[in-house]
Amino acid sequence: MAVAEKSLITAFKQLGGHQYPPVIETFERGKTIFFPGDPAERVYFLVKGAVKLSRVYEMGEEITVALLRENSIFGVLSFITGQRSDRFYHSVAFTQAELLSLPIEQVEKSLRENAELSMLLLKSLSSRILQTEMMIETLAHRDMGSRLVSFLLILCRDFGVPSPDGVTIDLRLSHQAIAEAIGSTRVTITRLLGELRKKKYISIHKKKITVHDPMQLGHRFA
Repeated sequence: MAVAEKSLITAFKQLGGHQYPPVIETFERGKTIFFPGDPAERVYFLVKGAVKLSRVYEMGEEITVALLRENSIFGVLSFITGQRSDRFYHSVAFTQAELLSLPIEQVEKSLRENAELSMLLLKSLSSRILQTEMMIETLAHRDMGSRLVSFLLILCRDFGVPSPDGVTIDLRLSHQAIAEAIGSTRVTITRLLGELRKKKYISIHKKKITVHDPMQLGHRFA
């Protein structure tokens, strides 16, 4: 069976071979997986949950560059750039997250020896780049209401599950978590979500947000 026909998690496990089985770790929401400047020693595969990648700037501002969903590979920037370097991003469990990880040296070795695995990784990174571009577009909105709506539409695309009432974002999201992701405050997010609920654009049940009509919401705040 070709690598492309196998699940991504099976292919990731192949990167370690028999000598390096993946390490399984669980991170509670808000726990750091790695900090900027940490040694880039392992590559990660997200089995369950969501992981936030952000960039921390000199003034202390932290900007979200990607919100990774299940079946994402991350922590590979150091050898993609062609030189061993420390971590560039701050990686945090956005929800409770289950991860597999492998030594970066072993991943490099496997990729050199198997072109199919290399192509699979490239496809995964292409998806990551698209997520980053969408987050940049979201954060470009100066109006916080538009920024929130743009973020909700990203979540619908990446974490949305069809439901009788529209599209339910399959994440339990606190107002604080949303605020941290888009550079706002909890108070502001609470107010804006309340306005969207009042206008019947969304509903919230047990911290899960349902967008009743993503297309209508997108057109309303375009």
